[in-house]
Amino acid sequence: MEIFDSHAHYDAAAFREDRGEVLASLPSRGVCGVINCGSHLEGCRASVELARRYPYVYAAVGLHPEDLKDAPADWLHQVEEMLVEPKVVAVGEIGLDYYWKENAPREEQKAALATQLELANAHGLPIVFHDREAHGDTMELLRKYRPRGVLHCFSGSVEMMREAVRLGLYIGLGGAVTFKNARVPLEVAREVPLDRLLTETDCPYMAPVPFRGKRCDSTMIAYSAAKIAEVRDVPVEEILKAGRENACALFGIAL
Repeated sequence: MEIFDSHAHYDAAAFREDRGEVLASLPSRGVCGVINCGSHLEGCRASVELARRYPYVYAAVGLHPEDLKDAPADWLHQVEEMLVEPKVVAVGEIGLDYYWKENAPREEQKAALATQLELANAHGLPIVFHDREAHGDTMELLRKYRPRGVLHCFSGSVEMMREAVRLGLYIGLGGAVTFKNARVPLEVAREVPLDRLLTETDCPYMAPVPFRGKRCDSTMIAYSAAKIAEVRDVPVEEILKAGRENACALFGIAL
């Protein structure tokens, strides 16, 4: 297997005790590449450091909507300063999250997102996009700014997926396809064009069945990829190959 994890958070506290051991073990366990996504400034800096340390780790930097309220006034400038790092390959994790009521107001989220979409376009970088219960505003902004990138942990309908693909975006699928009652994610998994599919974990979160509720790592993509392969009636190797090749194409990585 050659697993490419297009969305991970190895900077998270869940890896504090054994981060080095887990990351060092990944190549021998079938993982050839990881995009570590920052969500706040500290996490972005940690992602850059992990990318410096491990040849198979790359970084995305950006401000997640959940972290907007605590960000300093110059957060955008600080994010932009990190874009000069050679292994920063995307602006992310950015997006909209209307699920948590304690998040910044919707208009503030949209304004912060717009500035980061402009930043990504100005630097010729793709985005890593988080959309939770914000499908309408998500698509409105994506139509307006037309970034390259991926809708991570895609939770929309088949119709939304098709429009995103028409806009040139990729669709990230992970552990959710293995969950009980995962009807819509499986419909998307079956219908998404293979050249627009990215494999991901969102680790340490979103562990697939049979590990749900436990800490996730990149090797567990094997389980979500197997489920996607099942609904498409193709070998799992075909899904992993597509995930690897598509990630390299989107993020400009040569393996």
